Amino acid sequence: MTDADVIAEFRAAEALLEGHFILSSGLRSPRYLQCARVLMDPARGARLAEALVARLPAELRASIAAVISPAMGGVIAGHEMGRALGVPAMFLERPEGVFELRRGFRIEPGTKVLMMEDVVTTGLSSREAIAAIARVGGETVAAAALVDRSSGTADLGVPFFPLIRLDVPTYAADALPPELAAIPAIKPGSRAA
Repeated sequence: MTDADVIAEFRAAEALLEGHFILSSGLRSPRYLQCARVLMDPARGARLAEALVARLPAELRASIAAVISPAMGGVIAGHEMGRALGVPAMFLERPEGVFELRRGFRIEPGTKVLMMEDVVTTGLSSREAIAAIARVGGETVAAAALVDRSSGTADLGVPFFPLIRLDVPTYAADALPPELAAIPAIKPGSRAA
């Protein structure tokens, strides 16, 4: 699957949005990829996950024993990656503000884990998820995401494999270009109020 094919999947799902968006990182952007919309079609989600799995090195794929994702955005993406890899998929939650495994999810110490996100912008949630995996004894051998919006700058501390990298500008709220400042801001992500 080429980058153009991936973008076509987002467009077909009406998941590539234009406007003024407040990202979960607090940054602002004129474009937003709503992964929940692209993943609402199970066949599309399967295609995207299978394409991403195909990009992982064979030795890495063979070593992964579980996929763990941060809730909320990574739940479906992680499930699809688990299915495509043939391994269990679990998710982390923040009931007290810090990621943790709940709902009876557990891994054995030393379990090799792929941490799966929907979108990475700054990498903060990914790093927090990787830290939570370490706290329960897992070894995050790699991270993956459907979309890397960081322009390749997110350092997750492990090899990172996005399905697509998009260079979409982001701005601090007090440094908006005039055309973006003129549009009302909306917060479409999982941390929306």
